[in-house]
Amino acid sequence: MIGHWPDEGYIRFAWHPKTFRWAEAARRVARQVARDPSMIETWLQCEGTWFVGVDALPSDSCGGVGNVPLTGPAVDSIGPRDDLHPAQLSITYPGYPRPRRGESDAAFRYRLNRDAAHMDGLIAEGVSKRRYLRERHDWILGLPLTETSPAASPLVVWAGSHQILQRAMIDALGHLPESEWANVDITDMYQAARKRVFAECPRIPLFTRPGEAVLLNPFLLHGVARWQAESTASYDGRMVAYLRPESRESGHIWIRQN
Repeated sequence: MIGHWPDEGYIRFAWHPKTFRWAEAARRVARQVARDPSMIETWLQCEGTWFVGVDALPSDSCGGVGNVPLTGPAVDSIGPRDDLHPAQLSITYPGYPRPRRGESDAAFRYRLNRDAAHMDGLIAEGVSKRRYLRERHDWILGLPLTETSPAASPLVVWAGSHQILQRAMIDALGHLPESEWANVDITDMYQAARKRVFAECPRIPLFTRPGEAVLLNPFLLHGVARWQAESTASYDGRMVAYLRPESRESGHIWIRQN
């Protein structure tokens, strides 16, 4: 985990040559992934406008890819890790969003109007899409891989929302043994906290370029903005690699982190 997060709940890291070198190497690999027919079949959603790409970028357990290590200011802030999963390769293309396969009309409106805003690790299950805490992340690191114009589906965050969502999670789970957490339906709590976030927290688009990085608090509400018609990008679309390692801490330490 990272202690003493800023009030906004995220940290932006300026362009750095080491981060840029990693992004260039990752982009070369990402292009191959995005053109692989089996990957396209598995991950291309929203009528061809979003490549979801969970664990699709073959980065190693320290974050390196294509024999280039993951280094730079963001990694200096995080500290070394040797337990990282392969990075998510999230790619949006012109026209995003379109309805996702199996998505209800209400869910698509939420994607369109609220950027599909979510806290990672709260998984919707079953026909009724009730939510449960299934993953506890230490942080979320976003690393842009392609050059685009600012309105080409940037990452969006609600500044300060981590404080509201963390408090709601503590209220819902903090008094229970960690062994019981997986059985607690937190849907209503989560929806109420999210509604408060929309009313109280500013929505901030975070336009980033290769060589930059953004680090998110694990409780921060975030999403992806629609692709504006005037936006430009290469054939590769808007590519971002995301790392979100499982926390090594106990649940009770994780949920009360500062």
